[in-house]
Amino acid sequence: MIPGDTATIDRPGLDRLVDVLHDRGLRVIGPVLRDGAIILDVLESGAQLPAGWGVETAPGRYRVRQREDDAVFAHCAGPSSWKQFLHPPHRKLGDIEPDLTVESAPRSTVPTAFLGVRGCDLAAMGILEHVLGDAVYPDRSSPAGRRPFLVAVNCTEPSTVCFCASMGTGPGVSTGFDLALTELIDSAGHRFVVDIGTDAGAEILTAVRPSTAAATDIARARDAVASAASRMGRAMPDLDLRALIRDSLESPHWDDVASRCLTCANCTMVCPTCFCTTTEDVTDLTGDHAERWQRWASCFEPDFSYLHGGSVRQSGASRYRQWLSHKLSTWYDQFGSSGCVGCGRCIAWCPAGIDITAEVARLAELRPGTTDDDG
Repeated sequence: MIPGDTATIDRPGLDRLVDVLHDRGLRVIGPVLRDGAIILDVLESGAQLPAGWGVETAPGRYRVRQREDDAVFAHCAGPSSWKQFLHPPHRKLGDIEPDLTVESAPRSTVPTAFLGVRGCDLAAMGILEHVLGDAVYPDRSSPAGRRPFLVAVNCTEPSTVCFCASMGTGPGVSTGFDLALTELIDSAGHRFVVDIGTDAGAEILTAVRPSTAAATDIARARDAVASAASRMGRAMPDLDLRALIRDSLESPHWDDVASRCLTCANCTMVCPTCFCTTTEDVTDLTGDHAERWQRWASCFEPDFSYLHGGSVRQSGASRYRQWLSHKLSTWYDQFGSSGCVGCGRCIAWCPAGIDITAEVARLAELRPGTTDDDG
């Protein structure tokens, strides 16, 4: 088997895949059901995968539900993303010595496999890698380290908050994976069509003992992904978002959003590409030992833009505008791409139910030079 080949594994074969990854010394991370949500955590076996569970989503709503079948990956992106393993929410940077030098904390060297990476999250991982490691001012302390072994999943059941198709990131994956699975359940059984992306993927899959992929299964898998693209719950308006945001900096709509926004920062915490951090030094009670820690920060925090005795962005409207403008417009200027991958997390996990696609559409309606038919 070589990159570009396609094979098939059955449901027990998915469990064997987890076992083979463990046998190769890899820590396996994948989706599990816990505390009323499908999150990402360490897998000891394939039995921990959320078989038979799906989700219901809407603006400000996320609920797991039991399915009538045993599908493993028939759910949308949950509250946690792979960012937490590549760019941890809270990590020690080092120990501060008495002479005020900082002894850097060691990076984790445990090889890891990510199982169940969707197209939107695969794109987010690429964006985050560029932001933290390849940009003009790279984060040399990033713990990203060696590349994880990536088992991607082609989505076949989008949720009502997904809009990856309009962002060009899903529902299927095309590059950047070692193996890519498409789940099929029908009268012929429960199985996964597997696309091989790398030599490492071919070696792992060979050990799983796959079957030759039938042409009909390959066609069904491709059709299922294409159908998912046409059933997205939402879509970002098809226009020049950079220009729209640039022309809308003084739009009255920012105040409308601010009247609903709680500035709670949920959207930035669940976003798979938001990368802002702050650092803090802590000491023990004796004052003999100090440590430097990094934690996630958010542009919704009043202190985020604190300069020379005051916050630059004091209103909720200005902070929401900063977030959306950076995500969809000035991110291009910094990093050459959009900062949004269309995963829909910010919609589902906003307690006020604010929908980024609807807010952008409204900005387009109110754009100078257009007619507001709503009066």
